[in-house]
Amino acid sequence: MTGADPAGDRPPGFGVYVHWPFCKAKCPYCDFNSHVRPEVDHAAWRAALGTELDHYASETGARRVTSIFFGGGTPSLMEPATVEAVIECIASRFTLDPDAEITLEANPTSAEAARFQGFRAAGVNRISLGVQALDDRTLAFLGRQHTAAEALEAVALARKHAPRISFDLMTARPGQTPEAWAAELDRALAEGPDHIAIYQLTIEPGTAFHASWRRGELVMPDEETASAVFELTQERLGAHGLPAYEISNHARPGAECRHNLTYWRYGDYIGIGPGAHGRLTLGGDKIATRQHAAPEAWMQQVQAAGHATRTRTSLGREERLHELVMMGLRLREGIARDAFHRELGAAPEDTLDADRLAALCEEGYVTLDAHGLRATAEGRQRLDAVLGYLLA
Repeated sequence: MTGADPAGDRPPGFGVYVHWPFCKAKCPYCDFNSHVRPEVDHAAWRAALGTELDHYASETGARRVTSIFFGGGTPSLMEPATVEAVIECIASRFTLDPDAEITLEANPTSAEAARFQGFRAAGVNRISLGVQALDDRTLAFLGRQHTAAEALEAVALARKHAPRISFDLMTARPGQTPEAWAAELDRALAEGPDHIAIYQLTIEPGTAFHASWRRGELVMPDEETASAVFELTQERLGAHGLPAYEISNHARPGAECRHNLTYWRYGDYIGIGPGAHGRLTLGGDKIATRQHAAPEAWMQQVQAAGHATRTRTSLGREERLHELVMMGLRLREGIARDAFHRELGAAPEDTLDADRLAALCEEGYVTLDAHGLRATAEGRQRLDAVLGYLLA
């Protein structure tokens, strides 16, 4: 059994991730590196991001950049001039692919026509909107500062100013039923999206929701309800031509997020800005980088040393295997044999435990063939368990 859309010889690309850590408010479920500050010195941030890019360009050389991703935080709070300066810096230090995907994350509350026009003029060609829900009571519960109507207005505005758009929705919320979710999903599909990211609400330590959950004030859906919502999502979006190309991401063919595909195909990427992570292959070594997380500490380090790399780790063979498999099995296409040879110099059956691999194949959770290794639909639905067993 080979399955649909198997992995083949697909270059993973080379990306640049830019983290903008500032938000207007902290959402109660969010454990991302985001911070609320009354004022931001955009000129200083432009200079510092450029300085950190210079540092990494000196290490990698002028590689061909296939994608840029402005994440956060709330990157749509950036001044368009800051976005433009970063893109121009990347273009001057690297070879920017003429067809490079340049994504900027936006919140509906910062969806202003003039700002979106400025982002497009700066070079942004894909906007990803954090809609999260199309129900006002749920949006208030999630701490979002927009209404469902404002979210849909932002979607329409983004479509006017960017060739490609995506928006996020969140499932497995307290009190959510499959019937209510079906209606919400239909409302989203009425917008004619080419890409939708569907994430389950998870309770992360250190968040306001985690404290409420521990006090018993927050009751999450049971496993049966969450599973029904997941299956409904797959069926409904698949029927509308938006199959899941990754566990949480659905797209029409050709509309997949190229930057995220670089992550999932275990390609190289530079990460700049507070808390950003990177993966770089240098001299045959795979290097994991992580920047200082606190904005002020990051800025001080960049100004003092030219970069704010907090950790820099050379990944061993076992670590590379684990990352390759954990990322790649999220994709419907799976992991190409070429990727195993590129990262480990051997075929998948020569790098993974043969007995465990055979057992998962026999149970119908993974397939291994001439194309490579991939998780089946059943395997992706319980991927944490599959990975835990395969990589034990």
